[in-house]
Amino acid sequence: MENYAPILVLMAVVIVIVGLIYRLPALLGGRASARERPGYLSGAVPREHAMSRFHVRWYLVGLLFLAFDMEMVFMYPWAVVFADIGWMAMVEMGMFLLILLLGVLYAWREGAFRWT
Repeated sequence: MENYAPILVLMAVVIVIVGLIYRLPALLGGRASARERPGYLSGAVPREHAMSRFHVRWYLVGLLFLAFDMEMVFMYPWAVVFADIGWMAMVEMGMFLLILLLGVLYAWREGAFRWT
């Protein structure tokens, strides 16, 4: 059991610190009445209904972000094993980036990057 004592002490300390982090704002800040509470966590009063429609360009921006995010997710493991695989890894990553570049060029041609 003495082998686990430091781990148990560390877990207890972490639980206490997390509990303090969650309870400290409520203890120091107090509570606001329902009339004073804004609709959002930022404190700003909402200017429009939460179910209002968004322009389709916001969805395009989200999809382009996902495309670039996936690029980074796949490039990290590729960079780790690049030295082991050799030039074949370079060809495969070049094809992957070419497909992503074609998607970006298509989005550019369709006007996804224009905001007006």
